[in-house]
Amino acid sequence: MTEALARVKPRVRALEPYRLRAHRPRIKLNQNESPYDFPDDLKELVLAEAQRRPWHRYPSFQPTLVREAAAARHDWPVEGVLAANGSNELILATFLVSVEPGVRVGFPEPTFALYRLLAELLGAEVVPLPTPAPFALDADALIEAARRQRLDVLVVCSPNNPTGAALDADSLARLHDETDALVVVDQAYVDFGGADARPLLPGRPRLVVLRTLSKAFALAGLRAGYLLADPALVEQIDKARLPYNVNLVTELAAAAALRAADRLRPIVEEVRRTRARLLARLQALPGVEAFPSEANFVLFRLHPPAPPPEVVFARLLGEYGILVRDVSRGPHLAGCLRVSVGTPEETEAFLTALTAVFEASHAS
Repeated sequence: MTEALARVKPRVRALEPYRLRAHRPRIKLNQNESPYDFPDDLKELVLAEAQRRPWHRYPSFQPTLVREAAAARHDWPVEGVLAANGSNELILATFLVSVEPGVRVGFPEPTFALYRLLAELLGAEVVPLPTPAPFALDADALIEAARRQRLDVLVVCSPNNPTGAALDADSLARLHDETDALVVVDQAYVDFGGADARPLLPGRPRLVVLRTLSKAFALAGLRAGYLLADPALVEQIDKARLPYNVNLVTELAAAAALRAADRLRPIVEEVRRTRARLLARLQALPGVEAFPSEANFVLFRLHPPAPPPEVVFARLLGEYGILVRDVSRGPHLAGCLRVSVGTPEETEAFLTALTAVFEASHAS
């Protein structure tokens, strides 16, 4: 071990970092972004307002505009809203105030890899929870496991990444009501389907709801998200938020996006329609097991006679310039790829290329 690493925590040195290899594809379908950019006229309004503001001054200590816009959208007290640079920052803040060595953190796997990474970084005892085949989220199984394992923190992504499965409202409520855990519900994809956990907040002081503006609101490049919870809990999580954490442009854009939510709704509806066509076409291909999704992506597993996932991934990218996500090395995800829902044209190009890859493989 080099001297440079001598004072780095051993558990940190042992962790695999969260990384994504950079590519420059013709069609990008690997990160579940919106297939359409933020509207130009709203960009112009945001940038015009940013130009009027002094750039040599710090932004708001608290991103007040985002908190107020989120509070108005969800009819929830502004004191119960926390805003940050994407919901990932809020996952970290929530863990920072609740997780320490010996704390038991559970989540169903497969799921978003950052939960495990952050929990292990903070010294938690990570407890993977059962997910019945094919990747369904089962409230009874989660509650039974949470009780048996005496979980301190229970994290559920609903709709789940990368499977697209979601829990209904009653099941989400039961996770709180029938366990003693702090229940964190990551709803990055809820605009595309699944039950909204926001109506469950009253009377549930251990429930945290996370939302992002990177998906349905087309602001992935600016990084914005927010958290909804009991104001007393938000006050504690806020202690882990860095001061002036959201920059001026992101604050203005996020507030504008939340105020324009109804205007962005047609894009969400188009994504849902395209998702249905994508799922049906994938399910019709020999050797493809595609899983129903409530999110803006579809997970599919390749079986013979289909080529293996690493071959399909490489040929889609190398021959057609189409980038999907190879998730086949994740827990319980052997043979799986995940494809984001693009525009109808991008989705058709992906399906055409995938069919060609299959046909070429069979001919060789």
